[in-house]
Parts: sequence; structure tokens; C-alpha cells
Amino acid sequence: MSFKAEKPSVLFVCVKNGGKSQMAAGLMDKVAGDSVTTASAGSKPGSAVNDFSAQVLTEVGVDISQNVPRQITAEDQSQADVVVILGAEAQIERVEGTLYERWVTDEPSDRGIDGIERMCLVRDDIFARVTDLHRKLTTS
Repeated sequence: MSFKAEKPSVLFVCVKNGGKSQMAAGLMDKVAGDSVTTASAGSKPGSAVNDFSAQVLTEVGVDISQNVPRQITAEDQSQADVVVILGAEAQIERVEGTLYERWVTDEPSDRGIDGIERMCLVRDDIFARVTDLHRKLTTS
């Protein structure tokens, strides 16, 4: 895979940019260090990062508590090598020349699991997917 810049770039997108996409970007930063450029955005951004999302990432040494949700732009997408859309709800206008993946992540609330326990399971699912994506991006 060839990249648009010196190193691969991933943009994580969800609806509010307050939970899953923020978690994915924070976890990619942890896994990749400076080997991958990461960003996150939302199709309809909320006003703050989800408290449970921030809490469960703190448990694994990642701090997203000061991050601010933001609107996705065409420029964000054109600069990214890969745009990962988390969940089935986020809909975005795709940009030519960028690869897209949709991750329909585990949803523990479908099994009656809520709160911090739900978010730990979501984090673990996203962490496994981020680790796999990092491997794909950094091995030829």
C-alpha cells in the first residue's frame, strides 16, 4: 500500500465524535506511537467526549478527556489514507482516492450490558481492530 504522506494516516469517524471514534484514535496513538497519523471527527458532532469512553481509556493509559468533538470535512478525508467509520449510523460523503472501512463494533447494550461495563467491552473490541489495522498499515 502506498501512502499520501511519509507515514500512514487514519481518520476515525462516528456520529458524535464523542465516543467510539475518539476511543479508536486514542488507542491507535497508543498502539502506533508516531508510526501512524491519527485524527477523529463526527458526522454530527456532539459537545463533549463521553465520560465512560474517557474513563475506560484512562485504564489503559490513554487520555482523551480534553478532546473536543469536531465536524468531519472533505479535506480530513482527502488527507487520510484510510477512513474508518465506526458503527452503522454515521453517513458521510466519500472522497475519491481514500480507502474506507466500516467497523460495526460490539454493542453490549443489545445484551443488556450498560454503563462502564459496556464501554470496557466496546474499548476491547476497538482495541483489537485498531491493533489489526496498525499491523496492516505498517507491514508490507
